[in-house]
Amino acid sequence: MKKVVTFALATAVATSATLAAAQGAIRVGIAFDAGGKFDKSFNQSAYEGTQRAAKQLGVQVKDFEPTDPSQTVQGIRSFANEGFDLTIGVGFANNASITQVAKENPDLAFGLVDDVSPAKNVASLVFNEEQGSYLVGYLAGLNSSTGVVGFVGGMDVPLIHKFQAGYTAGVKAANPKATVIAQYVGTTPDAWNNPGKAKEIAASMRAKGADIIFAAAGGSGNGVIDYVKQTQCLKAANLPKGVTFKSNNFAKVPKSAAYQKACAGNTRPMFFIGVDSNQNYLGDFDKNPATLNHGLTSMVKRVDNAVYALIKDVRDNKFKGGERRFGLKEGGVGYAMDQYNRALIPSSQIARVEAIKNQIISGKIKVPTQ
Repeated sequence: MKKVVTFALATAVATSATLAAAQGAIRVGIAFDAGGKFDKSFNQSAYEGTQRAAKQLGVQVKDFEPTDPSQTVQGIRSFANEGFDLTIGVGFANNASITQVAKENPDLAFGLVDDVSPAKNVASLVFNEEQGSYLVGYLAGLNSSTGVVGFVGGMDVPLIHKFQAGYTAGVKAANPKATVIAQYVGTTPDAWNNPGKAKEIAASMRAKGADIIFAAAGGSGNGVIDYVKQTQCLKAANLPKGVTFKSNNFAKVPKSAAYQKACAGNTRPMFFIGVDSNQNYLGDFDKNPATLNHGLTSMVKRVDNAVYALIKDVRDNKFKGGERRFGLKEGGVGYAMDQYNRALIPSSQIARVEAIKNQIISGKIKVPTQ
């Protein structure tokens, strides 16, 4: 009798699983990187991709946020042990864990964002960050009033060197005489979630005359944004020796009363450049998009689109392991234009950036990666 019940139960479970699969109830597990799913940047973009898939594709999503990196492999393995159809690791730091568990479960599908796994059943989602960084660097070079701009990297690793290399090349293409100051938050995963340190770096850059700072630093980038919010501008009297105001591109942009009070006299506004997600809105310090916004633009990295596409492939039974690369040509990277920065970047500049973009896609411009 016991065997009959067990057989019946197993048959019911199998039938239920088959029915769920037929209805598209694919189960997706996602393990986030340092900074968490609400970092307003890289992790959050991946999270939004899974939420879109849940809403539009009817998949079930479960996520895992490790409080310590050593917990990641257990979290990923738990998804595999439960037979999840797809398990995604966000960030290069999760490569070893994803690869290990993928090799243990060759019949399951896995995804990895920002690095390439040697396991055959892992789809590795990688991006040409240097290409998008070149475009925002070009805009920084066109718009810096001092000719000095900053780059704040998170963890000092080759991936972020790509952001720096592209950004620097773009700045120099727009303004060969410009100076780019670069500094990293740290050399451990904590560098992605240390806004205090990033804020200190931003202050040191402003002291050197930087008026535009690009932060490719995950959650740490919020420290740069916070610093720009507190200071808002550079004052001529505080510029270091050898640095002067060379332009005033934003003179005609309406400014809030608070800005006019804090930045009276001979001053120029400060800006940050967002990363991964569109962070332009974070520069709207007075909650009025019509007045000067301090987010010049954002280097968008469409992790959300890549994650969504991967989930859709699994649902449609079209999953393939191996590298998938997303650059300007594939719409994987770019720069953000919206209501918050439309008054900052004129159509003439957009036309120039679009021309540069096409030259990168065609191969006429080769963007460095280091």
